[in-house]
Amino acid sequence: MLELSGPTLQPSRPRRSRTGALLATGAALAATLLGAASGPALAVPTAATARPVAAAGPDIPVANVKAHLAQLQSIATANGGNRAHGRPGYKASIDYVKSKLDAAGFTTTVQQFTTGGATGYNLVADWPGGDADHVVFAGAHLDSVSAGPGINDNGSGSAGVLETALAVAREGYKPAKHLRFGWWGAEELGMRGSSYYVNQLPAAERGKIDAYLNFDMIGSPNPGYFVYGYDQNLKALFENWFATKNIATEIDTEGDGRSDHAPFQRVGIPVGGLFSGADYRKTAAQAQKWGGTAGQPFDRCYHSSCDTSANISDKALDTNTDAIASAVWTLSGGTTNPPGGKIFESKSQLAIPDGGAAVESPLTVSGLTGNAPSALKASVDIKHTWRGDLVVDLVGPGGKAYRLKDSSGNDSADDVVATYTVDASGETANGTWKLRVQDIAAQDTGRIDGWKLTF
Repeated sequence: MLELSGPTLQPSRPRRSRTGALLATGAALAATLLGAASGPALAVPTAATARPVAAAGPDIPVANVKAHLAQLQSIATANGGNRAHGRPGYKASIDYVKSKLDAAGFTTTVQQFTTGGATGYNLVADWPGGDADHVVFAGAHLDSVSAGPGINDNGSGSAGVLETALAVAREGYKPAKHLRFGWWGAEELGMRGSSYYVNQLPAAERGKIDAYLNFDMIGSPNPGYFVYGYDQNLKALFENWFATKNIATEIDTEGDGRSDHAPFQRVGIPVGGLFSGADYRKTAAQAQKWGGTAGQPFDRCYHSSCDTSANISDKALDTNTDAIASAVWTLSGGTTNPPGGKIFESKSQLAIPDGGAAVESPLTVSGLTGNAPSALKASVDIKHTWRGDLVVDLVGPGGKAYRLKDSSGNDSADDVVATYTVDASGETANGTWKLRVQDIAAQDTGRIDGWKLTF
């Protein structure tokens, strides 16, 4: 970001009125959306469809995002400790991201510009298909400051956008609208790369961009959860998604006008985005709702040499990347046809003991070769009267457990009907897989109605 001067076992708990809790949730979402009614006509879900918002896009494995950050760290280490504009580390970063996108089937374009006496580079990637007159665009700046490797600022946003783009390819996603992704150069010098891109774009092409989403610093180690407030519909889209995760959000004021959304906004393109905080200090109220340390910066290594791969909150990175994917899927409105797509399914019912031991539903996979995919789909149908009590794991043939869902004392909704993406590439595909479910608190009951794996 551009710098401007200036599962644990839980005891049984008192139950709220289920009807009251649901009414309160519905009223809060409705109020949010009523406030957004005056914005442009973007495809934003209403309160009645708030629950599907969380499931609109795939779960993005945070390990994949962190693998990109590790590569960016290695690039910086090998190139003078940074990935700044005009330095070899920046060009190597562009080359790394481009190679991943080219291999996944994107059409990539490298755009050159000159600023500060050095050549800069933007990378733009288009996913084939979708209505070219309606573009959903997600982007992040890829450069660091010269003082450090810039892993949170802004390797985090760049890696989150990259892995979302790669998920589009893995999922065989067919968007109704055209999808475009961008990585900008020289943001740290004043949004030079994104400004160049927007200024070179003909007015007719600008008019085709329905939304530009910007992600600058999404893994701050003492994180906040901030959404851009410029466009009311895009603001509501993110707020509603975080509400399904029981995460409170605030409107971003620290990053106002300091990142690559600004050039798009200046020409009238609707902009939205996420931010986890820079050098502002977390207040006591913010620490109470988000955790972390009050009185300390959201990112104490902002624009410093210590902004390394150790300077990341995995939780914030994971949550925000899932939010990126959900927004991209929701706004582009298409269908998913996973490559391969061989399905193995269990329709056996299995009771889940109330506040008891975990139960396991087995599923035998056979006839495949090699290992499971890095984007294995686990679809579960669990009926339960308080889903926050449930901890859900997928157990591979080798005995390794992959967490699908944690418990949450605040999640009072019914049932878990969802599809999760698991990197199971370390497992042999054939063998006995298990869905493990445990109800960790008393007073509510349920059962596994069935589940399936898509390879």
